[in-house]
Amino acid sequence: MELTSEPSEFIYMYASHESETELCRMELNALLGQAKPLKGRGPMLRSSRLLDPDRSPYVSMRLDVLMQGDSVEEIARQASELELGDATFKVTYVKSGDPCFYEDQRMLERRVGSSIRGKAEMKHPDVQFGLLSAEGQWMLGWCRHPERAWRLHKDKPHNYSTGLSVTTARSLVNILVPEPAGVRAADPCCGMGNVLIEALSMGIDIRGWDINPLAIRGARANLKHFGYPEVVALGDMTQVTERFDAAVLDMPYNLCSVLSTDQRLVMLQSLRRMAKRAVIVSTEEAAESIQQAGFAILDSARVWKGSFVRNVWLCG
Repeated sequence: MELTSEPSEFIYMYASHESETELCRMELNALLGQAKPLKGRGPMLRSSRLLDPDRSPYVSMRLDVLMQGDSVEEIARQASELELGDATFKVTYVKSGDPCFYEDQRMLERRVGSSIRGKAEMKHPDVQFGLLSAEGQWMLGWCRHPERAWRLHKDKPHNYSTGLSVTTARSLVNILVPEPAGVRAADPCCGMGNVLIEALSMGIDIRGWDINPLAIRGARANLKHFGYPEVVALGDMTQVTERFDAAVLDMPYNLCSVLSTDQRLVMLQSLRRMAKRAVIVSTEEAAESIQQAGFAILDSARVWKGSFVRNVWLCG
């Protein structure tokens, strides 16, 4: 078995704060489809889909499964066929799986590691293998950890105190555009550009508008700060005539932007003309208006920040 062997499937370890549990579920469902939960100490999903772990703010590791067996001895036997060449390696027991005492974890790591033909390196290995035991099955695969460079987006020059967090903005983009290739997206109430920045960081073609000149000024400064192109313009979303594959709408919610039912419906109807697929965010219950605008609600979630609650709908 060569180092270049193709994984048979992927196991995703993930975690979220209780205030974002629903959004995490919604995002991973969009990204991974009908992934199967895998029982263990921590939440895991089993999927045939290949997803960069940096896409999701909730994925902590991806295990690219190379071999499976009914026992650790079977894994060790298969691992003896690995050819690493000059690459160094390390075997780590995946703690999200079945509970295991520390001493036993180290013993299992040594048992499998001693079967691999190569040079072990504990601190800075070229290859990190993950050994996972779950639901009566053993697996060995490559560990893929996210770099999470997007966390730097927290330090924006401009932001609203009630603006979307980086985590929420990134998750909304993933729900809206799970497969970025060839997709044109829009954010017609872009504010300071939080969603735009996350979308651009994933290589998504996106445009933004806002009716507030101060917001557009802040968005332009934020985009420039992170080296992204100026993709925003001053404008009322009801006047935008371009069509897109997908659009996100974070509806106004501060005291100066209270919407009547009629105003909200006009915005949603404009969004419907703009794109057939949409993610809608509102601090108010808007399901009825969303459906009146011609959308079908495909999924929904709530996100809490203290007593401040955002409702999120995926629509098509």
